[in-house]
Amino acid sequence: ERAIARHEVREIEQRHTVDGPRQDMTLDEEDDVVIIYNRVPKTASTSFTNIAYDLCAKNKYHVLHINTTKNNPVMSLQDQVRFVKNVTSWKEMKPGFYHGHISYLDFAKFGVKKKPIYINVIRDPIERLVSYYYFLRFGDDYRPGLRRRKQGDKKTFDECVAAGGSDCAPEKLWLQIPFFCGHSSECWNVGSRWALEQAKYNLINEYFLVGVTEELEDFIMLLEAALPRFFRGATELYRTGKKSHLRKTTEKKLPTKETIAKLQQSEIWKMENEFYEFALEQFQFVRAHAVREKDGELYILAQNFFYEKIYPKSN
Repeated sequence: ERAIARHEVREIEQRHTVDGPRQDMTLDEEDDVVIIYNRVPKTASTSFTNIAYDLCAKNKYHVLHINTTKNNPVMSLQDQVRFVKNVTSWKEMKPGFYHGHISYLDFAKFGVKKKPIYINVIRDPIERLVSYYYFLRFGDDYRPGLRRRKQGDKKTFDECVAAGGSDCAPEKLWLQIPFFCGHSSECWNVGSRWALEQAKYNLINEYFLVGVTEELEDFIMLLEAALPRFFRGATELYRTGKKSHLRKTTEKKLPTKETIAKLQQSEIWKMENEFYEFALEQFQFVRAHAVREKDGELYILAQNFFYEKIYPKSN
């Protein structure tokens, strides 16, 4: 897949060289848009991304998966430059929806004139870790035949925590904070208070919208209302319950209250949970100002502002 992708890029670059004027191709403002969904593992990201794939032909945009070696969320400096250049200047791929397991990258550092729109979804940190633990052992219903890294290990999550195993250690909870914090070394220092505060800052200032797995439908509804160029029809598509929009980890066993209590004693859990609660409160704040409930159903508010006292008066 990587070789095919490189070949396709080379073909486009060659056409640029031959055609010449295509390099100066101008885009309508509505089309000169890029969304980056730097998806956190096991947060219903595949379910959401499949909606983008199903809508891209109808809504006329491109979807591109960012596949990093060994799913490393931190790019080398030279790859950061390449990625920023691709996203900003690859006009044939605009409007574009990029998704992949990469940490936040600040495009402003590279001097670009127009930054992409960042979106994301996060999940209760313990639920996310439990889902990932069983995913590595049993896979899911999306690609049931694929052999996973820990396949054959029958130890439950409860047993792992009781034995102090490395796969269920509190340090494994440290993921959503660094994904939002970014490419600074301190972001990946487990338990860093600076990383937590930077992640909060980025969520508020650099992300268009961050939803939560537990309220994914509301997240999709808000995106459709605010960015219809990409998400027109997304809410109805999600509600139809097509198989492509569902992905469930196989053989997942819910942890006991004792296991949860043990993990919650960790300072790492307290910080990841603080970030999750912060994101949840912000999402609910945005939703409260965008929708109303009637007869148990949510509906999007109509435009609530207008212009008046416009001077000078036109003849």
